[in-house]
Amino acid sequence: MKAATSTILLLACITTCWSAEPTGERQWPRWRGPRDNGSALGGVYPTGWKDPKQIEWKTKLPGIGCSTPAVWNDQIFLTCPIDGHNAVMAFDWQGKVTWKTAFGPEIAGKHRNGSGCNPSPVTDGKQVFVYFKNGELAGLDLSGKVLWKTNLQERFAKDTLYWDLGTSPVLTDKSVIMAVMHTGQSYLAAFDKATGDLQWKIARNYTTPPEGDQSYSTPIIIERDGKQVIVVWGAEHLTAHAADDGRMLWTCGGFNPEENRNWVSVASAVIDGNIAIVPYGRGSRVTAVKLDGTGDVTETHRLWTRNDTGSFVPTPVVDKGRIYFVRDGGEVECLDRDTGKTLWSDQFPKNRNKYYASPVIAGGKLYAPREDGVVFVADISEKFQLLSENDMGERVIASPVPVAGKLLIRGEENFYCITP
Repeated sequence: MKAATSTILLLACITTCWSAEPTGERQWPRWRGPRDNGSALGGVYPTGWKDPKQIEWKTKLPGIGCSTPAVWNDQIFLTCPIDGHNAVMAFDWQGKVTWKTAFGPEIAGKHRNGSGCNPSPVTDGKQVFVYFKNGELAGLDLSGKVLWKTNLQERFAKDTLYWDLGTSPVLTDKSVIMAVMHTGQSYLAAFDKATGDLQWKIARNYTTPPEGDQSYSTPIIIERDGKQVIVVWGAEHLTAHAADDGRMLWTCGGFNPEENRNWVSVASAVIDGNIAIVPYGRGSRVTAVKLDGTGDVTETHRLWTRNDTGSFVPTPVVDKGRIYFVRDGGEVECLDRDTGKTLWSDQFPKNRNKYYASPVIAGGKLYAPREDGVVFVADISEKFQLLSENDMGERVIASPVPVAGKLLIRGEENFYCITP
């Protein structure tokens, strides 16, 4: 009896100690994380990694890509070209490649920071779905077997984007959702997750000034009255669509009343609670839109608008009711989600290199990679305090992923796992 009691006490102690050192969530299923806001719950994360031992592993990649890894428990998924072909790879938590599956020929990036593998994979823990610049959309099982594939450009419309395709697929309970927004035939479409069969496809065409109809942003799935809704930002409109048939539930326009040219949508919208944060105007503006509307909500559901701040390429991150922008030049600004008021602003060290990756927050720290491969870590628990500059020795365009107390960083040549 005493031995049994001691065992119970020991197990209780182990459980208590484990709980006292939270490792954070074990999933990062899509490019902006499980809540689509770029923020991780719980966990202790690295504040810098000057000690080489903090690089738990470093794995050479076979080609250049800009997609963010997706994580589901013990598997990490990453799209990457292999021998001139589009491909998806799976890694374990030791950095070992467990499988890789190739598709059709890669179409390389136009921009210096672009690639044929810009869109990030997405997983529901049962399958993984990938999309590439050449139009290939595919569903695989978790062992890498291709269950189905189709080419959206061959079926529907050629890519007319000025730059490299960046929209990632998103998932509802039953479907893979793709938003294709460019000059010409733009659309929103749903494909059966198990078979790839087209479930529905609706046109999403708007007349805009030049380049305003082009979008690189990714939709977000929300719930409204117990049903899934697809929120799409692009072509100077924020729209909501029923997941079962794509019908429009509401639309919010008026994002370019002066009809400025070249107001392309690069950064995605971010949703927190019942509010969508929409950056636009090439980094000069941001609007908060309430998500409970019906019909045209342009005049009724704007919570606030700022005409003096925002971000162009990096998507903002939301955490604990605060919005964080990292602009292309490294300026950092924190806004109150409900009022749009600036709480503080600061600046990463000035440099001619720009910020293309979207920042993330984990453990009260802000992580922001610069294109030359320096990853900055700042404490934002009160205001802004720069903690470290970490030079990866290679370019970093993909957004970092904080998961399970570790930081995954996809460089131009290598894939890294960083520990505290």
